[in-house]
Amino acid sequence: MESVDDVNGATPSGPIDKVADLGRDIGEYIRQQRSTAKISLRQLSKLAGVSNPYLSQIERGLRKPSAEILQQIAKGLRISAEALYVQAGILDEPLGGPVVDAIRADHGLNERQKQILLDVYESFRRENHEDASTSPAAERSNVDIEMTEVDQAVLGDTGVSEK
Repeated sequence: MESVDDVNGATPSGPIDKVADLGRDIGEYIRQQRSTAKISLRQLSKLAGVSNPYLSQIERGLRKPSAEILQQIAKGLRISAEALYVQAGILDEPLGGPVVDAIRADHGLNERQKQILLDVYESFRRENHEDASTSPAAERSNVDIEMTEVDQAVLGDTGVSEK
């Protein structure tokens, strides 16, 4: 015989609870980002082009926004839409987590510089994962070589030449 909890989907690991948790999580994340940016709910509503009541419902976990609405909110908060998609469960967390998000969100870097930093970061992570038993001297040598390549790529991008 089924219990009332089973029929209503109220089990702690039920699909309804998981969706509700995602809604609360994205709402809390948006509220936290808005608070950090010192933007009022009404200001974000105007910046994102989303109604004030709807945005309030999202923050309280009563509504789960679409990818399009998340993109508008991200634009209003001046954060990456990808970060909101990950929080909402639309995308899986990219390799590297917050470091990758920070690089992608940095408006002081052009796209080529961001890609170079991401490539170097991922190469370090792969190297450390694959070769955890490497001696410290060998690791320093590899870092020097890779940083030189990055320096050359960035210098080449800015038009400065080495002499």
